[in-house]
Amino acid sequence: MTATDELQTTETPELAEFRLKVRSFLAEHAPKRAARQDDEGRAFEATVADLATQKAFQSALADAGLAGLTWPRPWGPGLTSEHQRVFNEEAAGYELPTTAYIIGLGMVIPTMIEFGTDDQRERYVSKALRGEEIWSQLFSEPGAGSDVASLQMRAERDGDEWILNGQKVWTTGAQLSDFGAVIARTNPENPKHRGITMFIIDFKAPGVEIRPLRQMNGASGFNEVFFTDVRIPDASRIGDVDDGWRCAVAMLMNERVAIGSGGGGGRSVGVRPLVELARRRGVLDDAVVRQGIADVYIRTKILGYIGQRTRAAVKAGKAPGPEGSIAKLAGALLARRTSDLGIAIAGPGGQAWADQRESRWALGVLSAPASRIAGGTDEVQRNIIGERVLGLPKEPQVDRDVPFKDLRVGTQSSRG
Repeated sequence: MTATDELQTTETPELAEFRLKVRSFLAEHAPKRAARQDDEGRAFEATVADLATQKAFQSALADAGLAGLTWPRPWGPGLTSEHQRVFNEEAAGYELPTTAYIIGLGMVIPTMIEFGTDDQRERYVSKALRGEEIWSQLFSEPGAGSDVASLQMRAERDGDEWILNGQKVWTTGAQLSDFGAVIARTNPENPKHRGITMFIIDFKAPGVEIRPLRQMNGASGFNEVFFTDVRIPDASRIGDVDDGWRCAVAMLMNERVAIGSGGGGGRSVGVRPLVELARRRGVLDDAVVRQGIADVYIRTKILGYIGQRTRAAVKAGKAPGPEGSIAKLAGALLARRTSDLGIAIAGPGGQAWADQRESRWALGVLSAPASRIAGGTDEVQRNIIGERVLGLPKEPQVDRDVPFKDLRVGTQSSRG
């Protein structure tokens, strides 16, 4: 009897039936991880399926009522965090081809459900859930990273339209996306947090240019996006004018919940490949190696429990809060611990390999740092945890009430 079979015997009849439904669906539609040779070292991260495969899978997932499980009706099935837990347990052995939808379904669309208009929800939510349209999030700029509120991209009103000019950077998946949620400066007379507005942008609109960025691990998942006199209707505004920071904070919290609860970001390679690597290297009985593997296992389990708690809070109607930062930080630390341990066990063969299986450990070392930056740096997460969980004093914010036009931030700092 498997662990999930044992769980099924103690679950409510409803959850047991749901588990069987998920198990049947995944067996029919998703490739098992072993089928993708996850333990043969083709890559440290999941193999990314082609876009057509992802679209077909997401559509089938939605048709089966297994997409957006905890989204409120009528936008989603309106199920509980326990249903999400069951789904995650059954999906653990599969490589779900959903990479293109992590940003939209984990971050953007939940924010639209909360702050968007009825017309926006009617137009975009269902299509996103079915995988018909892909979304990105556009926040960071060359001069506004951890301090996103220092952004300088402009949106100027022109009747019933807005004209956008500026640049965004580190935009995940923009090259695949149909739409994005972007924040821009609409009132430089206000302090930096109170003069920002959120908009829906069509990536095919005139004046939008996407340039992929090559990362040190060889991938090009991030992009810089340029806006030159891009016109969008006021109907594409999310929330009130100059109140976009409230929407942005909600989206950042959704992002950290999605990353920390397993919906995206760097995923640990897991324990089994580490054990097999140690066995091949003849160091499985080494006490230090065994301690390191045990540490990774424990941290993986803890991260799973944090994710369950986070999803339960969201389902209970609580806005995503600091628990998302706890999960996000824990996930980043796990990715670093795992990659460090893997390359240490692999030794020289992890840097100059004859066996292609060993290449995964070098790729892990190159990929792990991104998890400490994407979705907010470790330092930002620690500040949030310190202030909102531990009750420590906030860091001084001497510029909080100063009009943005008077600040010397980002690329404005060089002005005379």
